[in-house]
Amino acid sequence: MRKLSYLSIFFAAMVFASCSNTGPQGELIGVGSSEDWYEPDPYGMVFIPQGSYNMGINDQDVPFAYNAQSKTVSIDPFWMDETEITNSEYKQFVRWVTDSLAKRLLIAADFEEYKADIDVTAKEATDPEYDHEDANTCYLNWDIPVEWDRAEEEYQAALNELYLKKEERFYKQKELDSRKLVYEYEWVDLKQAAKRSNRYDFNDDFTGGEYKGNVVNERGEIVPIKDRSSFIMHGKINVYPDTLVWMSDYTYSFNEPLARSYYWHTAYNDYPVVGVNWLQANAFSIWRTQLMRDFQNKLNEPIFQDYRLPTEAEWEYASRGGLDLSMYPWGGPYTRNVHGCFIANFKPLRGNYGDDGGNRTLQVMRYAPNEFGLYDMAGNVAEWTSDAFDESAYSFTHDLNPDYRYNALASDPPALKRKVIRGGSWKDVAYYMQCGARTYEYQDTTKSYIGFRCVRSFMGSDAMDWDSKNF
Repeated sequence: MRKLSYLSIFFAAMVFASCSNTGPQGELIGVGSSEDWYEPDPYGMVFIPQGSYNMGINDQDVPFAYNAQSKTVSIDPFWMDETEITNSEYKQFVRWVTDSLAKRLLIAADFEEYKADIDVTAKEATDPEYDHEDANTCYLNWDIPVEWDRAEEEYQAALNELYLKKEERFYKQKELDSRKLVYEYEWVDLKQAAKRSNRYDFNDDFTGGEYKGNVVNERGEIVPIKDRSSFIMHGKINVYPDTLVWMSDYTYSFNEPLARSYYWHTAYNDYPVVGVNWLQANAFSIWRTQLMRDFQNKLNEPIFQDYRLPTEAEWEYASRGGLDLSMYPWGGPYTRNVHGCFIANFKPLRGNYGDDGGNRTLQVMRYAPNEFGLYDMAGNVAEWTSDAFDESAYSFTHDLNPDYRYNALASDPPALKRKVIRGGSWKDVAYYMQCGARTYEYQDTTKSYIGFRCVRSFMGSDAMDWDSKNF
């Protein structure tokens, strides 16, 4: 019995010793583990696996544009919206901007419920360098909605600045002034931060250092780099789409019904948004990232990659759907299916617009998706990409994730404001439906035939395991 008790004490001591020494025991084991972490599917997006393909045109260079080079490129995995951004989705952006402006006006009018409380004590505990001036910063409370129909006179007086003046109203209807819907945003210019001449220069003993380079800010001014904040660019843009593009794009053509209703009426909610220029599309992507980051911060979740416009190479790769040498996203060399029906919304034959089902844009998902599950990669509306347009871009861009950008300023000549658009639209002939066909539009212009969709880089550069499990 005594031997049994001694044995029990011995084993208990061994277990205690093993439990109390759970460290690395001198071995290199790294910090943390990513084995149990996975990136959840973003809502409304499709996963595009990594791969290589021959980038460029697959048929005759019909317009003799001499920009039809071909080269083999490799693309990292990413997520892509399965459809173009719709009117309904873009309205969420516009309404968010509208509500943020309204809440600022209400706070200025002493409606304190729209001001988010800041726990200064908690911030001091988590951030030793907390600046007490931040306590005076106004943060909006997004849990309290704006009551646009609230009858209180002081409440409506505070919001009155966002409405049109009486003499500007049509049919004496009270409506918001879209000119006031200005979105202020910021982004980090990693391209300039990556330059060797702009890096932080340490002293010999690493006790300090300085920045010696210069940065071109968002206004085109060359300024010395002060610190990391010099790489943060600030933008300001009106977010409301140009609803008059349906008329300004076409002289001697009756399109007034669309100008009056295409964006705001619920009948067009599932149609692709148009009248949005390249700058507005980028601002939407930044706002969409901010929307996700705010949610992740509340739940203390890992941060994902930013939403953005696709590069030209990413767009073409996704359009091909894994069918490397196919002419069109659906894989074949023809624009009709076996039943003789057109399989995209474009300008067929000699101009019979309605022969494919619609004279202009149609609802997204009207036609079958490509092999990746992406809808309307040909036709309906052309789509903005992040790349600047250059006829010889294929010759000097890298063959791994090609990307050619130029942040054109308002003062730059038009040739520097060209951005690549892909996919063709409802008003284009079949040539522009091809996966490899490329053309351009100016970044500060809006058109009734150009929309966009977003992408998000996959968290990591290699998705072979993910790919093998899902494809």
